[in-house]
Amino acid sequence: MSRSHRITLSGVDFIPDLSGALFAPDFSALLVADLHLEKGTSLARRGVHLPPYDTRESLLQLKAALEATRPRRLIFLGDSFHDLGARGRIDASDLALLRAITAAADTIWITGNHDPAPPQDLGGVIIGETALGPVSLRHQPKTLRAGEAEISGHLHPAAAIHARGRRIRCRCFIADGKRLIMPAFGSYTGALNVRSEAFEGLFGDFHVWMIGAKAVHRFPASQVR
Repeated sequence: MSRSHRITLSGVDFIPDLSGALFAPDFSALLVADLHLEKGTSLARRGVHLPPYDTRESLLQLKAALEATRPRRLIFLGDSFHDLGARGRIDASDLALLRAITAAADTIWITGNHDPAPPQDLGGVIIGETALGPVSLRHQPKTLRAGEAEISGHLHPAAAIHARGRRIRCRCFIADGKRLIMPAFGSYTGALNVRSEAFEGLFGDFHVWMIGAKAVHRFPASQVR
């Protein structure tokens, strides 16, 4: 996990990880968003053939993040499965790995737009939203009530900066003091630039935490293109 960065919402600290996970030490909780398990097999059905190992790669990254943090709770922020048929397409060995992961911590599956009814035989509980103290956890960002803070996924944020004469673009966490949107964890998920229309009105003076090859890098909004 990153040891040099903390993102604070309503007095709660969260540590961003190179994998795209987020650790809440005060609650011993690991958060992940948008795994989109079995996206590869979904694309194959439409004639887009990619190596069918995205689920395994995503789960191995998640296993490594769990081993690094040893959380009591594991919280999926929705779109964990790419579609309603994903459960039936997961390889048996990957299913065994997923069940071992959910058995290692108290697991919560938050529903998403891709998986409004996640499988019920993989461990954990399924809910629409939850919270860590004053911070609400949900799949899609919502209008915030007075005093409310929120962590969500759904938008798959990425940011770009110019450095040393070239443009660098990476997945990122984006946050101000009230809202944080997590990057997509899944191996085949795309990413949407934080300067796109989808992010308009969601943030005040924000920062991004860009996921580089070896470290997480923090930049203010003024440097993001």
